[in-house]
Amino acid sequence: MTLLNPTWTALLYLAAAACFILALKGLNSPRTARRGNLIGAFGALLAVVTVFVSVKLDNIPWILGAIAVGAGVAAPVARRVQMTQMPQLVALFNGVGGGAAALVAFLELSHTEDAWVRLAIVFTLLVGAVSFAGSAVTFAKLQGLMTTRPVTFPGLPVLMALVLIAAIAAGAVVVVGGSPGWGIVLLILGLGAGVLLVLPVGGADVPIVISLLNAFTGLAVAASGLVLGNVLLVVAGTLVGASGTILTRAMAAAMGRSVAGIMFGAFKGGSTAGSTVVSERPVRSSSAEDVAVLLGYAQRVIIVPGYGLAVAQGQHTAAELALALEARGIEVDFAIHPVAGRMPGHMNVLLAEANVPYESLKEMSDINSEFKTTDVALVVGANDVVNPAAKTTSGSPIYGMPILEVADARQVVFLKRSMRPGFAGIENELLHEPQTTLLFGDAKDSLTKVLGAVKAL
Repeated sequence: MTLLNPTWTALLYLAAAACFILALKGLNSPRTARRGNLIGAFGALLAVVTVFVSVKLDNIPWILGAIAVGAGVAAPVARRVQMTQMPQLVALFNGVGGGAAALVAFLELSHTEDAWVRLAIVFTLLVGAVSFAGSAVTFAKLQGLMTTRPVTFPGLPVLMALVLIAAIAAGAVVVVGGSPGWGIVLLILGLGAGVLLVLPVGGADVPIVISLLNAFTGLAVAASGLVLGNVLLVVAGTLVGASGTILTRAMAAAMGRSVAGIMFGAFKGGSTAGSTVVSERPVRSSSAEDVAVLLGYAQRVIIVPGYGLAVAQGQHTAAELALALEARGIEVDFAIHPVAGRMPGHMNVLLAEANVPYESLKEMSDINSEFKTTDVALVVGANDVVNPAAKTTSGSPIYGMPILEVADARQVVFLKRSMRPGFAGIENELLHEPQTTLLFGDAKDSLTKVLGAVKAL
């Protein structure tokens, strides 16, 4: 006996689906992102409660225990994770979602004789396993548990092809016979395919692969909805799959590359990868006091944040510096590149956390034309997103990537820890231009010194 009839169940599922759509809409802007997250969380809660009151469930104590354990692990981790580790957390959560969909589909394999349902199960098993294993590898790369460079070896493309062919064959056997044993084989092949898919990806491409795997998880969840006959899972999974695909294409376009080039570029040496090569060419360095003079007597300053700012946790100091400059009558904006940091919107969230007004966060397409009238461009922990090689060097790994036109500013100040290149592993010619000054050191420490010097002017 259930508490809800099918009509009320359908209406509540519809309300939950509407919440998911509104949540995605809210995530379009930093101003509405918090509200969007809350709406999405409420929709998920509504969906779970609806299941409990509309379906006759067995083993309720085990279900509640699993929910308690999951919440007990996830909530503290999510609250304590630093912004620099957020991509790793996203990768983990995404992988768990794909793995859960695959396990649910596997358990349903012995409960159906319908060939079409088995086909949906095969799809969920394969895609969910790929998402789980691939997300685990991206987590290891971003967490520094393995190299961020592309990992390739002779015969890798052939091995990938053989694994996929074997997976298709195992899937066909499952559809025809429904054998759980072959289902396990398919799961193992899917895990292998996920690892082989992500190993050749390196450096700045890893966050894009996380987005792609997120789309895979969405598709796996949608297929599991077909297996279970649950419309809400189909809707939610489709939304995640579609939004993940759109985001992946947008990130690839922001880097001026194709998704195929990102996934398989390492086979021809085209994937972006980190480098340990340090330039020995001379540069013009300066002190915090000299940088403060440049900033303090400018009329227009544009701050360009990058991953180095996030690593140093210098966002609050950067926000305080902007306020100090504005108090002197200087116009200050922050220029946000779509792939600055380790994930889309990384810099927006980082600076919003420091209470930088949303109006001061300018997207690349809106602010690029303003660098020509800017007195000082202050680049904090960014490199590849301002590297002119993206426009001038056809053989460069970042060639074709739209960049922030920092070189057009009258003066350029780089806050860098060292002369080590960015993720692309190539030298930035802008560092050696006569209008460029470098201030070496930890981004937060350097900003703190510059801020003190500005206040002392």
